[in-house]
Amino acid sequence: MQRRTKILFATLGIAVITCFIIDIMVGSVGISAAEVWSVLSGGDADPIKARIVIDIRLIKAVVAVLAGAALAVSGLQMQTLFRNPLAGPYVLGVSSGASLGVALFILGLPVIGMTSSSLFATLGVAGAAWIGSAAILTMVAALSRRIKDIMVILILGIMIDSGVSAIVQILQYLSNEESLKSFVIWTMGSLGDVTSAQLRLFIPAVVIGLIITIAAIKPLNILLLGEAYARTMGLNITRTRLLLMLSTTLLAGTVTAFCGPIGFIGLAIPHVARTLFRDADHRILMPATALTGAFSLLVCDIISKLLTLPVNTITALLGIPIVIWVVVRNKNIV
Repeated sequence: MQRRTKILFATLGIAVITCFIIDIMVGSVGISAAEVWSVLSGGDADPIKARIVIDIRLIKAVVAVLAGAALAVSGLQMQTLFRNPLAGPYVLGVSSGASLGVALFILGLPVIGMTSSSLFATLGVAGAAWIGSAAILTMVAALSRRIKDIMVILILGIMIDSGVSAIVQILQYLSNEESLKSFVIWTMGSLGDVTSAQLRLFIPAVVIGLIITIAAIKPLNILLLGEAYARTMGLNITRTRLLLMLSTTLLAGTVTAFCGPIGFIGLAIPHVARTLFRDADHRILMPATALTGAFSLLVCDIISKLLTLPVNTITALLGIPIVIWVVVRNKNIV
């Protein structure tokens, strides 16, 4: 590994840790770094501030790290799989599929008169998001095998997203007031709605998705040279596609289920990591993208707290210029 790459990894690691601590400090109640350390190390601390740190801000910061890494890595996988610089969980409708699954669960069940316990609701929302994102990803992957034009794939992704939005609007129209309010709040995107109980499902799902991603690093490197070359190298394309679909479903689907739609992280961050590290090797690019995603979402969460705005608005404002830059730089894609 080059010295420059090692320095970048060290810098990113320090930046993530620093932003993690700042994210815990920032909020309606100011908490100093010393107080945060006292709480986390088990020292003497104000009971109220200790509860704020442990029960609210620490959970939110952990979710920001995992969600940022998950969305960024899933975006990188899709860009490599589809050989498309504009591929991502949102552009190709994967996150929309997860949103549809959640909408069917939150809005659909009350319509048919079903109620649920807290545990059932948590498992149901996650399961619905996984099924929805897997269904859309499978559809896009099947289309990509028949259609090689990346712009057509992007247009199809937009059309799928529009179709999903129409179905969600129908569900909203038919739902009761309480369910509609819950779903509208969910669509705004939030890192603070995950409870400690839900974290027990959120963390394993994301970790398993990242482990699958690590197992797919070598196939991803081979896919960079095209599927025809990959086949001559003995790569099982079908198995690789299924592996990447499973990983993306767990990563993007889980984050969308628990945090709502958080845009542009999956699309923009892989390009930031490529620019910083100047390397296409996924052995370098994958951890770089994960760290950059974690850092970016922590920064967005800090800004959203300071400005009292939904985190989704901050990710969009920071991500849109990066996407525009990617389009301009890759103007030959049209």
